[in-house]
Amino acid sequence: MADGLTTGAVPTHRPQLRAVWWRARYRVVPWWVRITVVYVLARLVTGALMMGFAGIQAANSFTLQHPRYLTYASIWDGAWYRVIASSGYPSTLPIDAAGHVTENAWAFMPAYPFLVRGLMLVTGGSFEFVAVGVSLLTGWGAALVFRRLMGRFLDPARATFATVLFCVAPVSAMFQVAYAEAMGLFLLLVALLLLVERRFWTMLPVVLLLGMTRPTGLAFALLMLLFIGVWVLRPAWLREASAPTLRQIVPPAVVAVVSGLVGLAWPAVAWAVTGVPRAYTDTELAWRSSYIGWKDLVPFAPWVQGFGWWFRQPAGSVLLVVVLVGFAAFVAMPAARRLGLELRLWSVAYLVYLLAVFFPQSSTWRILLPIAPLLGIVALPRSRLYRVVVVVLCVVLQWTWLYYCWYIDGYDWTPP
Repeated sequence: MADGLTTGAVPTHRPQLRAVWWRARYRVVPWWVRITVVYVLARLVTGALMMGFAGIQAANSFTLQHPRYLTYASIWDGAWYRVIASSGYPSTLPIDAAGHVTENAWAFMPAYPFLVRGLMLVTGGSFEFVAVGVSLLTGWGAALVFRRLMGRFLDPARATFATVLFCVAPVSAMFQVAYAEAMGLFLLLVALLLLVERRFWTMLPVVLLLGMTRPTGLAFALLMLLFIGVWVLRPAWLREASAPTLRQIVPPAVVAVVSGLVGLAWPAVAWAVTGVPRAYTDTELAWRSSYIGWKDLVPFAPWVQGFGWWFRQPAGSVLLVVVLVGFAAFVAMPAARRLGLELRLWSVAYLVYLLAVFFPQSSTWRILLPIAPLLGIVALPRSRLYRVVVVVLCVVLQWTWLYYCWYIDGYDWTPP
């Protein structure tokens, strides 16, 4: 499979014949049709895996035994989104006997559940149907935008195979469950595509909505600051002929400021509604209290704490250093330069944000979805055997992730 989708002999003895063959091939089947077919097939595979687990699922706090697909696809965080869609956010924070804020709806951004609520009112559909439907449609949109984004830097075959990996990724079940990830990823990819195309003013409404869908506002603001810095100091790295003028800097600077403000807006809203200044951060800390107890949020401490909890010290700190060095080497290696620097800067900015505030646990794999553009690096080898093996491995890892994180086996401490 030259691009993971079709077969056929490719004339390779002359570059001109190869180019003609590719052009003819893509005239017959438009790229968006090919990606749509891939996306649908991927969702059917993931759906079959989920139904297999639903068929053996025992009764639990979310469902009865052997739930239907839509019910099974709406558990975990989907239950919180259902609460928000039906009754909004609490004006009083829940408190335990020790006076600590416990888990509540303020941990979740409002754009996705409010959109679901609006569509429920318009269509009369159930929460499960509408919420999963929104994820499926925005996931489809994300796949199409992802292919366009990859096509800015890779040849058609590699860009298409990167999108195949995007559709079958180990956590691609997020495209068909009642979570905000698909919608957030769609908006993020649109914003990144607009950044690559230097359409800064068009980015503003996308960034605003993105910051109210997933907590990525501060990370995107850091990306824009890094982008401006590189543009000023090394314009050639961004395919620019010269350093920007002051007038050219204004649009990306405005995007950075707006993204930073929207990243701070939700904690401010939670404070205004509940009257508790740390309503949002205390709510987020409630989710990690079962691991490390109640601790204040100290920037860049959570990953040291988390790796220490999972692997004990000093092994945890050593492993954390190895992971970070490995990531840095991955995005800096020569092959990675085939991707635009914008996409690699985003991955760095997002990882820095996670290091500052996120506590690593079983949700980490889902939280890493926004660095999906790095799949373009994984898609570079042309070997058919390599591509088949990678796709099969992704499906196996889907099953593994569903088993350990989605399927509920008694007392479950590994939520997705």
